[in-house]
Parts: sequence; structure tokens; C-alpha cells
Amino acid sequence: MKIAIFGQAFNLSTEEALVIILNYLKSKENVSVYLISEFNEKIHEEKQTNPDYAEIVTVLDASFDLLISIGGDGTILRAITHVQDLNIPIIGVNTGRLGFLATIQSQAIVPAMDAIFSKAYKISERNLLAIETSPKHDAFKTLNFALNEIAVSRKNTTSMITVETRLNDEYLTSYWSDGLIVSTPTGSTGYSLSCGGPVITPDTNSFVITPIAPHNLSARPLIITDSTEIQLKVNGREDNFLVSLDSRIATLSNDTIITIKKASFSIKLIELLEESFLDTLRKKLLWGEDKRN
Repeated sequence: MKIAIFGQAFNLSTEEALVIILNYLKSKENVSVYLISEFNEKIHEEKQTNPDYAEIVTVLDASFDLLISIGGDGTILRAITHVQDLNIPIIGVNTGRLGFLATIQSQAIVPAMDAIFSKAYKISERNLLAIETSPKHDAFKTLNFALNEIAVSRKNTTSMITVETRLNDEYLTSYWSDGLIVSTPTGSTGYSLSCGGPVITPDTNSFVITPIAPHNLSARPLIITDSTEIQLKVNGREDNFLVSLDSRIATLSNDTIITIKKASFSIKLIELLEESFLDTLRKKLLWGEDKRN
């Protein structure tokens, strides 16, 4: 079994989780462990030493059987840029805060690893968004996909922007707002939710369009099928605007036309058998925690 480990930062909680994982894997036969070089550099900055029992890899390939992400949901979003279309399953150990994607708590690492090695888990396939721009932009030559959302927003102004929106070449509306979010079901519990969007179960074949602080109060989130091609054109007082793919941000000029559609590949997230999206949703959003219930 060939396992890669990734993290965005290295702090006390990350180190504790990493030690548990490395010690566990050391006890297993025929297991090769690799730290992604980006994570290893973070460790080296803090510890000045390399972790025991792990080699370093810069680029993943299809020979890997598993990627362990140590951090929060943002770490998993970064991890998918290493996995891309390789179909490597990902499991998230949560050393961050909320954790909709990274659901394994540090105290449950050993039971979770036991479940993985005994194949007592399920795979949750997550669709992604892909972006194209005209004219083409260098920032999206390779990493042109997002697991959570693609968002356009104002840049160097406090004035609102207008986002002309077309669905399958048919005009929908022009949102007068701070920006617009196109979210996957996975991302529906993220930025879109904060802007009033609905929660969508991960297995739903849909996307949601959510305006950011719209001036027209009649503007509401819109759920569409994930086979829809979305075209955006931004106008505003400034010449440029921002576009973000999860946490990756680029500046585009107002003459850019953005096309968003479902990516040609999906991401595989490992879920333990006792876990479910509804259970995670109830726990993370504290549904039913009102003492009157």
C-alpha cells in the first residue's frame, strides 16, 4: 500500500496527528509512506528535521492508494490540487475548526486507520467545477477546477459590480452585487451557505448560483442541474475583478468572459461506515441543540 500525507501548516495539533499516523503505519507491513514536499517544507521550517519513516514526493501518480490530509477543510481543498484526476481516495484528519470534509478527529485516528485497512469504509464521489476564460488566463492553464466553489467578486472598489449571467447561452439576469458564487453540493456548506445559499446533499447532481450581498432584494440563490454551462461577464467602475477557485485567487479584466461547467473528473472522499452527511450536518451546524427540543 502506498500512502501520501499532506498538510498546509505545521503546528502542535498537526504534529500530534502526524506522529500518531506515522507510528500506526510503521506497524503495518508492505506500506510505503510519503510526505508531499510542500508539507515537508512546512515541517522543516518548524522542526529543522525530517519525520521518521517517510519519504518525500513532489508529484503524485496513479500508483498511490490513499492520501491522508491533516488539517481542516481548507487543507483538503489544497490537497485536491495534488490529486487532480488520479482517483486517489482522500481521508481528512481534522485539526482545524468546523470540518465538513475533514471529519476524523485526532483521538479517532487509530480506529479510522483500522477501518481503512480492513476496508470498512465507503467512497463519496464529489463533483467539481471547471473554469475557462476568454481570453485565456495563465492562472487556469492546469489548476482550472474547484471542489467547493468558483466565485467572482469586486476588487479595488467599494462599489458593486454587475455580473451578467447566462445558462446554456440563454440570458438569466444581471446580478448587481458584491459578486456571485457558483457552488457544488460539497461547497454548499461553505461560502454559499454564508451568503444565504441552501445546503445540498453531496450526491445531488446540481450546482447553486448564490449572489453575494445583492442590491436587488428579489435576487435569490438558484439551483440548477450540473449539466448546465454557466457564462459570466462582469462590469463595474474598476477595470478588474477577482475570481477565486476555492482558495486560489486571480485578477481578471472586465473584458473577460468566464465559462463554468462540471469538471471531467471527480474527487473520492473516504467516509467511515458509521458516518453520514446528515450526521455531520447535524453536529457541525448544531441542529437540534436548542434546549427546548
